[in-house]
Amino acid sequence: MSSSYKNNYKKFLRQTYLVFAGVVIAVPFIIDASGGNRPHVSPIFNKILADTVPVVRKDSGRTRLSRDTTRPGKDSNQVFRDTDTSREVSVDTIFIPKISKDTLDAPVTYKAKDSIILMVPDKRFYLYGTANTKYKSIDLSAEKMNFDQATGVLEATNAKDTAGKFYGRPVMNDGGQSFESDTLRYNFTSQKAKIYNTRSQYGEGYVHSEYTKKAADNTIFGFKNGYTTCNLDTPHFSFRARKIKVIPDKLVISGPANLEIMGIPTPLFIPFAIFPITQGQRSGILPPQYVVNQQKGMGLENGGYYLGLGEHMDLTLRGDVYSYGSWSLTASPTYRKRYRYSGGMNLSFANTRFGDPSVKSEFQSSRDFRVTWNHSMDSKARPGVNFGASVNFGTSSYNRYNVFDYNTRVNNNIGSSISFSKAWQGKPYNLTVGLTHSQNLSTRDVSISFPDATFTVNTIYPFQPKELIGSPKWYQKIGVSYNTSLRNQANFKDSLFGKQAMFDAMQSGMQHSIPVSFSVPVLKTLTFSPSINYNEYWYTKKLIRSWKDDKRINDTTFGGVDTAYASGFYTARSLSVSASLSTAVYGMYGFNKHSKVKAIRHVMRPTVSATYTPDFSSAYYYSYRYNKAGDIARVSYFDGSIVGVPQAGTFAGLNFGIDNNLEMKVFSRKDTSGNHEKKVKLLDGFGITGNYNFMADSFKLSTFSLYARTNLFDKVNISANGSVDPYVTDARGHRIEKFAWQAGKFSLGRLTNATISLSTSFQSKDKKSKDKEQRLDSLENMQSADAAFQAQQRQLQMVRNNPGEYVDFDIPWRVDLSYSLSYTNNIIVDSGGVVKRITQYVSFNGDFSLTPKWKIGLNSGFDFTNMQIAYTNMYISRDLHCWQMSINLIPFGSFRQFSITINPKAGILRDLRINRSRQFYDF
Repeated sequence: MSSSYKNNYKKFLRQTYLVFAGVVIAVPFIIDASGGNRPHVSPIFNKILADTVPVVRKDSGRTRLSRDTTRPGKDSNQVFRDTDTSREVSVDTIFIPKISKDTLDAPVTYKAKDSIILMVPDKRFYLYGTANTKYKSIDLSAEKMNFDQATGVLEATNAKDTAGKFYGRPVMNDGGQSFESDTLRYNFTSQKAKIYNTRSQYGEGYVHSEYTKKAADNTIFGFKNGYTTCNLDTPHFSFRARKIKVIPDKLVISGPANLEIMGIPTPLFIPFAIFPITQGQRSGILPPQYVVNQQKGMGLENGGYYLGLGEHMDLTLRGDVYSYGSWSLTASPTYRKRYRYSGGMNLSFANTRFGDPSVKSEFQSSRDFRVTWNHSMDSKARPGVNFGASVNFGTSSYNRYNVFDYNTRVNNNIGSSISFSKAWQGKPYNLTVGLTHSQNLSTRDVSISFPDATFTVNTIYPFQPKELIGSPKWYQKIGVSYNTSLRNQANFKDSLFGKQAMFDAMQSGMQHSIPVSFSVPVLKTLTFSPSINYNEYWYTKKLIRSWKDDKRINDTTFGGVDTAYASGFYTARSLSVSASLSTAVYGMYGFNKHSKVKAIRHVMRPTVSATYTPDFSSAYYYSYRYNKAGDIARVSYFDGSIVGVPQAGTFAGLNFGIDNNLEMKVFSRKDTSGNHEKKVKLLDGFGITGNYNFMADSFKLSTFSLYARTNLFDKVNISANGSVDPYVTDARGHRIEKFAWQAGKFSLGRLTNATISLSTSFQSKDKKSKDKEQRLDSLENMQSADAAFQAQQRQLQMVRNNPGEYVDFDIPWRVDLSYSLSYTNNIIVDSGGVVKRITQYVSFNGDFSLTPKWKIGLNSGFDFTNMQIAYTNMYISRDLHCWQMSINLIPFGSFRQFSITINPKAGILRDLRINRSRQFYDF
């Protein structure tokens, strides 16, 4: 229809046909009114015919009606018999319209911004200007639409502006499927559609077709198609196929396809293509990726199978195989139950072969394994009961040959913990049972504690009445608690795991503790807290050491210490009585009103306690000779026990300590209050602790422990601690009974060890910080049992393994810095030599955007002790819109690597990646 034709009808039809149309539309309402009040729906675009249907009016005088079968029902009246009174009642029959066969089964709603024209003789509707039609799950929008009532076909097209550009393309959404085209024809009767020059979205993919047919079951048949994950009208890449079929919510299937990049065909052809668009859990093959490893040869990595085992469990099997004989296999089951628990496990086995087996000097072989397990329990599943696990255990050489990400390779310590805890509701009882494991990958030392159990009775007040009236008496504040711990621990080398030597190294012990305490205020500003603590220790082994003159130490020297273990049940106990005084002292230093610094507040919290511990150690300690000179040492039968040893001798002394806090108030324009002040922390804590033993024969003053911590400007975290020995030493390194300040030195003593650590992080403003915070909040609120949560965890591991492929281009730059300093000052006894050792290490990682699409990153560090650069990982990333390129480089060290990867961003095409890598090992 031309524009002039349209404008003429705007004036004429609104005056003539509108009146006639109103009469036609009013006919059903007139018929409806004649039939009485009843619900009525008049679908749009319907033809209406009449038929007769009997309707029965109820009579309040009858309780039940039955039709009289002795009389025919062809008259205008039907006769019913009252089964209760045997009275015949006649009921009128009325006629209502019968809906025609071509009537739609659901109403159609439509609107247009410009105009809607009804052509009654032609039975057509015309909609102009941002038209919209809705029918069932179909939502169609276009600049122009017209509907032919005779054929039931709705046609939607775009329009052209004065500059010759098209606008208002038809867009149809149907049950999650989206179609954007130049022309669309939809048949309401058959529910089929023909779409020209369409662009449809299915999950992460888009299909561009010259001609498309949509069947009634929403199956799509396309002609001259292109499949891509690029959301541009002219995509950067696509798979071109002549024919394509889309099964909704299942698959996109095509015949032979050719990969095009920027509209240019490539030599890459595939005989067919299947792109899944299903949501949720589906089993299937995980394609491997081709790699070249300098030591292992050519290989296929991360190939396997994903097995969906239902709503609560799945299993991923992946494997690697290389041409030189190396292989690895990983099984990763995950499980979940909503609002109850979730977890996942990795079981990895690897066989690594380097070099030629016929040349023994060049051939190396290693069999390794790694087990990881994570389990978490919803706190609401069973109130008072919790079970959690974080297990990371394996051979020391597994990381060396099979792990390449930065964080894992720079960490030589791994550990595990499994714990079960129960708190009895309404009772002061708590039970914790667990397993812990720690392993040093460099020294190959392993420590396993299992089972460990702790049972605690929280503080109870036996002299306090159930209903306390007024202020409590001092004896009503007396509290008693109980704590017992069971420990079993074995320390061994990882090569002894599972062997008899590991079980021989097992130590067991149990400790019971009963503290009794209470506190009362004294002089309003002091708190007085007396206490009594009783401890009992149970052991299963006793260590006996003795000197043997006939024991060979070397070829020329005989004599040495002989050790022997005696198994059995042994006990020890200790008792201590103490009383402490503590308070808080506040000091304020003010500045003049014109100063930006308003005031500095200093808070001191001194603590002094007196402790008395009687000597119960006569039965637990003994004297033995430890060298040929005949020197004697007093040691315990239970030295090295995992539950501790009671202190030898009597202790009666003072424990003292002081903690300081320093804050500053400064002027701030950002403060909305009238004071315009801001608090700045100068020192979160700074203090010193020690004790003095009045009963000791010598060296009554202990070493001092110093500590400090602060967070400057909410950016720089600083912590420090150290130990100071107040006594001086002679020329041979022996401590003598003389304080450092008595030797003419203005000092607390000799600093024996100290550590300082600093860390900070800086980054530019995130362009999309609000959106990311919302996604993070939704993830935190998500139940851990969700499959989506498990997917997030797997994605996080992929980020760690491939930092160059997962960068945030919304943050222009980011820098993380950390520095650690360790100092030790030891004196070698009998030689007088002083051994001082300083270790310094700085680590830094960060990235910056060279351009909005180029990102350069670095993870590295520097060891000042050995004066060498630590393990370094450099990467360069390029955002290619629907693709991403990453270059990873590990330039030096025992493990060196170079790799370049180009892959699509969409998860559905994650395995369509181009990778080239080189790896080198130094042994």
